[in-house]
Amino acid sequence: MVAAILGSGLIVLAGAGPGYAEDEINIDHLESADGVVSLVLAVDGIPSGERVDPSTVSVEVDGRAVESSAKVISAGDVQRTTVLVLDASNSMLQGDKFTAAKSAVDTFLEAAPADVRIGLVAFAGEIGEIIDPTTDHDAVRAALEGIELSKGTSVYDGIAEGLDLVGAEGSRSLLVLSDGGDTSSATTLDVVTTDATDGGVVVDVVSLANPKNAATMAELADTTGGQVIPAEEGALDAVFSAQADALSQQLLVTFDRPEDAAAEVNLGVTVDAGGASFTDSAFVSIGVAATGPDIVESGRSLVGTPGMLGGALALALGLAGILAVTLGGPKTSSADRRLDAYFGDKPAKGSAKSASGADLRGSAVALTDKVVSADLESRISRRLAGAGSALTAAEWLLLHAGVAVGLAALGFVMKGAAMAGLGLVVGIIAPWLYLKFRHSRRLNKFNGQLAETLGLMAGGLQAGLSLPQAIDSVVREGNEPMAGELRRALIEQRLGVDITDALESVGGRMDSEDFAWIVMAIRIQREVGGNLAEILHTVSDTLREREYLRRQVKALSAEGRLSGYILSGLPPTIGLYMLFANPDYIRVLYTTLPGFLLLGLAGFLLALGSFAMAKLSKVEV
Repeated sequence: MVAAILGSGLIVLAGAGPGYAEDEINIDHLESADGVVSLVLAVDGIPSGERVDPSTVSVEVDGRAVESSAKVISAGDVQRTTVLVLDASNSMLQGDKFTAAKSAVDTFLEAAPADVRIGLVAFAGEIGEIIDPTTDHDAVRAALEGIELSKGTSVYDGIAEGLDLVGAEGSRSLLVLSDGGDTSSATTLDVVTTDATDGGVVVDVVSLANPKNAATMAELADTTGGQVIPAEEGALDAVFSAQADALSQQLLVTFDRPEDAAAEVNLGVTVDAGGASFTDSAFVSIGVAATGPDIVESGRSLVGTPGMLGGALALALGLAGILAVTLGGPKTSSADRRLDAYFGDKPAKGSAKSASGADLRGSAVALTDKVVSADLESRISRRLAGAGSALTAAEWLLLHAGVAVGLAALGFVMKGAAMAGLGLVVGIIAPWLYLKFRHSRRLNKFNGQLAETLGLMAGGLQAGLSLPQAIDSVVREGNEPMAGELRRALIEQRLGVDITDALESVGGRMDSEDFAWIVMAIRIQREVGGNLAEILHTVSDTLREREYLRRQVKALSAEGRLSGYILSGLPPTIGLYMLFANPDYIRVLYTTLPGFLLLGLAGFLLALGSFAMAKLSKVEV
């Protein structure tokens, strides 16, 4: 319902003159929605209790009369909220003032219009009973009976709590009843006055036989468009009944916003009653003029017609290929699948990795397997095995392609073709870097276990075990990845592969020169004879010393390697940050020919510098 509620005081006066003409009528609230301005007009200040005829209401905007309509507010027209802020300090016991106050509030609840939401805040030295605004006036009445008096008077804290409770929509007012000045509030009168003014809340103050307190609260009431009403105990019922009657007399005035009017105007409202005219004026905001529907101009498409047709053709071919491999595919026997588990580095065509034509994933893998050359498949399988991955070469390539295409599509949606190209490059390079990282980490762990493994094997040989039995003891007692690789070698040996050939394949998978030398020593010993246990002990001691030296060199070169990582990663990181933080600043690099040349030169120099720093910080041991 509310399109624009005045943010900095609903009733801000123009100039230095009085904002409310003798308080006869007051503009209590104003809203502007869809070019229609609605205001709530309080007319309870008209002398002699004269009733106002809504047809006599006239409105002027910046001195020009505008056509308007007025009516007595009824339920549903405007949300109206009043919060009663009631003093519950011990001073209210004097002369039975608190009983009179409760009776007056009960009168107010009885006479107030049923659509008015009424809340309650009781205060003494601290905030007491709080009832959220509600149209169930009986609930407020019941809560009133449970209020207990205590020492202290925190008037300003009570008003602040009432301002929080009254909300931010519709016509809102506070009715404060107190018999004394503030003694213990955490806030100040200036603060609550500012908050009430900024929130557009009218504050009326009923002061019980305390002129000094009435004078103190006058600024708050005057600034917000309310009034201070000094009263005796016996007059409270009449005062609160008049306040309830004022709510029932409020008028809703509506008019169309003039199209040529400014956002902030001088608004004047005049009514006739008892043969006299009464006017209130205010400098208020009525919002901006309604505009027509936004017209979205068609911009240049990110992809032209040839690109769209090419994408549609590629999609059709992809779906046709998936359908073709899904409808049929080679089957494989359980024996082939078991053999492939043993010889993962030498997968046979038509094995399980390419024969899962029964489901979509298997069909895609089968299609990928058909286009992968045997040499590429062997190299990828070797790298996957060395990294400890259970994926086959076809599965890895399919996943790799999916990552590259997915990042390219994401980049295209976010920033267009340039970002799509960057996403494609990252999607192609990142998986290989990740695989290389996993393989390197597993190799380092494998090499770190070599000395301990040789010691266990030598001890087994000295105890009378054969070489396969000594290896089996390492499998049972060792840790991954050494135990897993040797277990695979034993499986191959049991299938008829010579043990030295099986161990040599381990060195090839792990790309470990140290392990290759160990296999060479075992092979020479088996051919020419000798004490294999002693050889293994010697090699173990050598490897242990080399590992110690390697770690020492790695520690000493850590600073240089870290500097290389930072200097190599900083330019692309800053570039990506600028791409999102200030795209206009960096757009010239990927939208113009000089920009492409600079990017190419920067990439070449960055690669050259990274290579140089890598060579300087790498020491072969």
